Amino acid sequence: MTTSISRPGIPPAVSIIVVSADSGTSLRECARRGLACTMPLQFILIDNDSQDGMPQAIAQEHAGDTRLTVIYNGANLGFGPAINRAARQADGDALLILNPDCLLENDTLQRLLDHLQRTPKVGLLGAIVHDEQGVADPASFRRDPLVARALRTFFGRAGEGVNIDGPVPDRLVQAEAVSGALMLMPRGVFEHLGGFDEAYFLHCEDLDICRRVRDAGHGVWLAGDVRVLHGKGTSSRHRPIFVSWHKHRGMWRWFRKFDPLARNPLLASVVWMGIWAHFLAKIPAQWWRLRKKRRLSQASPA
Repeated sequence: MTTSISRPGIPPAVSIIVVSADSGTSLRECARRGLACTMPLQFILIDNDSQDGMPQAIAQEHAGDTRLTVIYNGANLGFGPAINRAARQADGDALLILNPDCLLENDTLQRLLDHLQRTPKVGLLGAIVHDEQGVADPASFRRDPLVARALRTFFGRAGEGVNIDGPVPDRLVQAEAVSGALMLMPRGVFEHLGGFDEAYFLHCEDLDICRRVRDAGHGVWLAGDVRVLHGKGTSSRHRPIFVSWHKHRGMWRWFRKFDPLARNPLLASVVWMGIWAHFLAKIPAQWWRLRKKRRLSQASPA
């Protein structure tokens, strides 16, 4: 089901697409900040069967705002499939894929679009996403997660890892991959690639599309001079084992598609076992933290 408010005659410069799945109060602020931007835009909120009532509350709060479209999926389709569905209703020449816990400033969109328009052959543009203390997320600027790199990162060994060491850039630079919390793409590039690979449900689809952008001859760039506040997903905290399952499943799919080691059946088997052993090893701590959180919630006064 879609709640769509008629849009004005002026075409938007950018369509902001946000996927929600019990995203909590951060979603409300994300929508408020996005709709507070003064440039022509379209804001598409696509909901993966949230039970917290937040998408409906946002639709009511912004009733009459012609820039807002709310789509109710009625089921959790996954991140990539929801983005692809929303993109089919997008009017903007550019698509800004934004996490529901990312908060835009008024000039953020214009600065990103300026970079997009001035940079030749750009297929995807990211920004520095950071926490409330201003600490940049390492995922803002990273390399393809090839197994050799992932192992160096995991064990803290010297050499080229997934994350790029040193201070984050403060200027526009090319990257292999940027954070999926904020990705700006020309709509033509997105459509040419066929959007996100819908075989990913959650996690690693951002790494996949960065790689496919580059393989198609376009550039992936990081706007190091643009910083965006990024919280941690509420839905992930509610369902840590569910999220971890899909994250590890996404790792395996990315490896099979892009890592040269996947061509060796023996090495591929070792990687498969390593991925799922890592998933199983994380379950006890995740289950314990979730159980403790529920106990504290039940013990707290109403």
